[in-house]
Amino acid sequence: MTEKTKHQLDRLRQSLAKVIFGKNDVIETVLTALLSGGNILMEDVPGVGKTTLAKALALSIDGIFHRIQFTPDLLPSDIVGTLVYNPKDSEFHFRKGPVFANVLLADEINRASPRTQSALLEAMNESQVSVEGKTYKLPHPFLVIATENPVEHQGTYHLPEAQLDRFAMQVGIGYPGEDDEMGVLYSRKEEDPLDKINPVITCGQICELQDSVRKVGIEKSVALYMTRLVRQTRDDSRVKLGLSPRALLSLSRCAQARAFLEGRDYVVPDDVKLLAGAVLSHRIMLESRAQFAGSDKRRVIKDILDKLEVPA
Repeated sequence: MTEKTKHQLDRLRQSLAKVIFGKNDVIETVLTALLSGGNILMEDVPGVGKTTLAKALALSIDGIFHRIQFTPDLLPSDIVGTLVYNPKDSEFHFRKGPVFANVLLADEINRASPRTQSALLEAMNESQVSVEGKTYKLPHPFLVIATENPVEHQGTYHLPEAQLDRFAMQVGIGYPGEDDEMGVLYSRKEEDPLDKINPVITCGQICELQDSVRKVGIEKSVALYMTRLVRQTRDDSRVKLGLSPRALLSLSRCAQARAFLEGRDYVVPDDVKLLAGAVLSHRIMLESRAQFAGSDKRRVIKDILDKLEVPA
């Protein structure tokens, strides 16, 4: 990593830290997802800063930010866009929906019907949308930050496994500590900290960093370590639905991004250990008897990790 790149990333961290107090681990997770080209599912209670974090990221990278408030009556066309008839030339023209952004906040995604949620599948996986047989590319970089409330379930829909598998990471922000919460109070006493955020890096430079992340080396023993971790979930008696090859690809790309943020050009087993819970746990489905016995998805992933031989 060059000094220029290190300086850019440090400025990006500092920019996000202006609005999210005492959550450096969350900021690192968001940057990991951004540089890996993945999407984030934030499952947390209302009011802890999910929307603020998404806005701050868009402002910091000089990108387009759109927010969609998911509701039961939301339609797929409200997300991807629709064809509009123009009487002047007697033709239909495509009117882009809010998905055409660099940072898309899908707020309370589980309040929309599965049909509407599925409108995001192609966008999240291929950075494009298809309407009436024609394909439209999305801006680069493209990041979806989806939120859901883990407490309130009335009027919500279960996220399909196919969609969960397209989120690179699942994270929670959590409540701030006492001093940090005091900082939040005073920082918003007279003005919104978002008004002070200026771009510190361009979208083009983010794309260049993503290209650099892909060049981070993965030694064969580390690749085997990740592969065995994924395969073990398919044989665990507590797991009903194990991890897919897409999960392995997400884990490897996020590990590359983590190594890059640490200033290394190679992945180490600690990168995998650190990210495994956030990258893999939301993708597995536990057996009913395992859930009744109190098994936790992250605990299952940790148990499997503990049994695997770590590469020297």
